[in-house]
Amino acid sequence: MTAEARDAGAQEDPAADGGRPLDIALLTYKGNPFCGGQGVYVRHLSRELARLGHRVEVIGSQPYPVLDEDDEGRDRGGDGRRTGRLTLTELPSLDLYRQPDPFRTPGRDEYRDWIDALEVATMWTGGFPEPLTFSLRARRHLRARRGEFDVVHDNQTLGYGLLGDIGAPLVTTVHHPITVDRQLELDAAEGWQRRYSVRRWYAFTRMQKRVSRRLPSILTVSGTSRQEIADHLGVRDDRVHVVHIGADTDLFAPNPAVPEVPGRIVTTSSADVPLKGLVFLVEALAKVRTEHPAAHLVVVGKRPEEGPVAAAIERYDLDGAVEFVKGISDAELVDLIRSAEVACVPSLYEGFSLPAAEAMATGTPLLATTGGAIPEVAGRDGETCLAVPPGDAGALAAGLGRLLGDRALRRRLGTAGRERVLRHFTWARAAEGTVAHYREAIARAGGLRRPHPEQTEGRPAAATGVYTESRATC
Repeated sequence: MTAEARDAGAQEDPAADGGRPLDIALLTYKGNPFCGGQGVYVRHLSRELARLGHRVEVIGSQPYPVLDEDDEGRDRGGDGRRTGRLTLTELPSLDLYRQPDPFRTPGRDEYRDWIDALEVATMWTGGFPEPLTFSLRARRHLRARRGEFDVVHDNQTLGYGLLGDIGAPLVTTVHHPITVDRQLELDAAEGWQRRYSVRRWYAFTRMQKRVSRRLPSILTVSGTSRQEIADHLGVRDDRVHVVHIGADTDLFAPNPAVPEVPGRIVTTSSADVPLKGLVFLVEALAKVRTEHPAAHLVVVGKRPEEGPVAAAIERYDLDGAVEFVKGISDAELVDLIRSAEVACVPSLYEGFSLPAAEAMATGTPLLATTGGAIPEVAGRDGETCLAVPPGDAGALAAGLGRLLGDRALRRRLGTAGRERVLRHFTWARAAEGTVAHYREAIARAGGLRRPHPEQTEGRPAAATGVYTESRATC
């Protein structure tokens, strides 16, 4: 339905909850679902919101979001024209961290305004600029399109640009405070130079803390994250609301036609950082291979060329027993998990753990640590998973050995794990809970869109500060 028709009060079908369909701007400064949890969140939540009858415009920067209706709904001109319930508008940065030339210096003709200059200057001085600079571009874009959206949903940008009047009520998701990542990297840093570098890189977390305290409502994905937001960011408990996310249980489902590969262990590591605990799993693999020589590890992620994980693989002579795969399709990922005898989440901390939910949904038995919110997802030790303390290679090795040697235990945990996900962690339930908070935010703001002063014929003037640029992959 056109903006003119909506503004004229034309009838339209209600959304799934019986209310008026909403126009939602979903912001994400990093959105590729093959690069980490934020992109997965945007992809699946946007799809389910559209299925509930709402119109969703994802506004993102590089690496750009990948949407399930991408070909139908992409806005290539940057003017927000909508062709379906789910669309993508590219709001490009200078893409300073793209491969194969990360930390690049842009050419003079690439600079468009002062925000670009700020982005480069922050990178040159060792900081990470994207949350701030994306928020400034998003503010400009949203204010130019005032009156088009009922609600703006920020996916953990937490930048200064999103404070104040952005043309619609703001709802923000914080998956977990990035201060947790910062502290874990500082704990693992050796030498004052490395510690200084970590502090400078994570300097944006001071901004995120200040912004969080000024937000009227924050959504998060687990009770553990809710407590961490209160403790680390200083946000009052009553302003943080838990909406569990989940797995795509139609895609991540058992398939007996996919044979198990003896000894196969699968894990996901979106980044070579201490938080993911991969080095402990590599050490555990070395231990378990003394009793289960067929044991081998497939890591969904990029192979590190240096650092603790690369050193451990070399130290234990595991080159032939550890494989890294990257850039695989959803179908290939699901079949990989199905083929494993064990799925493992070795993280020291997770705000939710999508890999745990997705592995459980396929019916693959899960070995997971008790770091952060993982137990909230994985359930009780011995009932829906095997649980071990984080950072303990010996405990991981014992769990791997127990599962690899007991087919009946694998089947029991795999069946119980899928049942748990179906009961508690689906994207449809996540979308329903999120819409309820959208409507609360709209009600607090008075429930009415405020038209742009230049709006004519139901449409705002052309958005400024929107540029087209080639897509990048991570």
